[in-house]
Amino acid sequence: MARKQAFGHECAPKNSMITFLIGLAILILGGAAYGKLTERVMKPTDRKTPAVEKYDGVDYVPMKKWKNSLIQLLNIAGSGPIIGPIQGILFGPIAFITIPIGCVIGGALHDYMTGMISLRHGGEQMPGLIRRFLGKYVNIVYYAFVCLLMLLAGVVFIYAPGDLFVTQMLGKSSSGVVMIIVYAAIFVYYIVATLLPIDKIIGKIYPVFGGILLLSAVGVFAGLFFKGYKLNELWDSGFSFTNIYGENFIPIFFLTVSCGILSGFHSTQATMISRTMTHEREGRMTFYNMMIVEGFIAMVWAAAAMGAMNAGLVTAEMMHNQPTDVIGIVAKNMLGPVGGFIAIVGVIVLPITTGDTSLRSLRLILSDTFHVDRKNKRGTYIITACIFAVAAVILVFAKASPSGFNMLWRYCSWVNETTAVFAFSMITMYMMRHKMPYLMALVPGTFYFFVVVSYILNARIGINLSWPVSYIISGALTVLYIFALIYAGKKNAGKPGEMLPGGAKNR
Repeated sequence: MARKQAFGHECAPKNSMITFLIGLAILILGGAAYGKLTERVMKPTDRKTPAVEKYDGVDYVPMKKWKNSLIQLLNIAGSGPIIGPIQGILFGPIAFITIPIGCVIGGALHDYMTGMISLRHGGEQMPGLIRRFLGKYVNIVYYAFVCLLMLLAGVVFIYAPGDLFVTQMLGKSSSGVVMIIVYAAIFVYYIVATLLPIDKIIGKIYPVFGGILLLSAVGVFAGLFFKGYKLNELWDSGFSFTNIYGENFIPIFFLTVSCGILSGFHSTQATMISRTMTHEREGRMTFYNMMIVEGFIAMVWAAAAMGAMNAGLVTAEMMHNQPTDVIGIVAKNMLGPVGGFIAIVGVIVLPITTGDTSLRSLRLILSDTFHVDRKNKRGTYIITACIFAVAAVILVFAKASPSGFNMLWRYCSWVNETTAVFAFSMITMYMMRHKMPYLMALVPGTFYFFVVVSYILNARIGINLSWPVSYIISGALTVLYIFALIYAGKKNAGKPGEMLPGGAKNR
């Protein structure tokens, strides 16, 4: 029944795009209103930024707002806002409402607050912020999660763009010598981007990549109307708690779409960009609004996938198991050979521009941990070599197994959202300490705590309990999480600011 209502070509609606357009209105208008509210809560000032105070010509480098914004967008917009929504739309048009609401009150808030808190603490990276506000023991657990996330994200964003380039651009098999050469080329670029100063490669080529990205997204959006794609309406299709594969909306949808709604990975990128900003008032555009743009990309590809299936161009099985094939079919059908080529290039650019910065962030995190500054070139090279050696091993394992990528993607998604829970916990503590309306962070953080716990309790890659048992245990643990966080926050509310290295006051 769910298949016929939500996905069948024979059930393509007569009236199309109303739910989709309502979702876009929520995203744009809601993002403008809630973004302004969030900025008022944070109260940007004219204090000097880390890029000015700690300039080192490598990681602490002042850059213009438009450049920072494009870099942040490309950093956070990997394969997630495309592949995730293509698979997530199998739950039906409820995705058109869930994505924008989650993006506005969850993902964009998360990105803005982590970036701004880092900005006010000397450009401190996430492990340092977690330790500062949640304690050293929580930071030990977080540290393991975030390093694993950076590593898995780097591997995923070598695997996905490499396969997409070889299969869609070259028309070759996703195995063999050509595939190895493409992977090697991406590896070399990642190593260079990880080591060189941020303004030498990332700062120069990302504006070009950003133009390609935005052009491809706008092209697919326009193609929805020019091609007359039919989209299902929420009131016609109804809502099913499961998709046609028996996967539960909560938590599977939120782990699948992830980057288009909320991603813990984004906090690691926002804290990195906090080291290149010249004014706190740039935060709303750089952090909050760029997440809204990513939400737009997610909405566009979700709609394109649904429309393509209603037109009989792709199947649910393809969307679930071969989403990269769906990308090529949709792009070429909507935009023709040339436009489709540009759109596919944009999709390839997305993961590459996220993979390089994920591994760069991992290098920064490990360097800060082992106190290896940029003057210690030998230490920097050793850390970089270790990172890429482990990444190569994981990539080989993923390619060797038929289900290697799906397993890699699921682990990466779960670790990603778990990392976001840590970030929301830190934001909640910060807001309570500074007497801000902390429910803005506590509510989405609590929801995602339930999502990640219920998933790992049920998943085969986890504990493999039944859904009823998983939900009951998750509900109980979520209540404990709320009480523990509020208790700790109130205990430390109004606590005098710590002294940072060099004597700077915690703000």
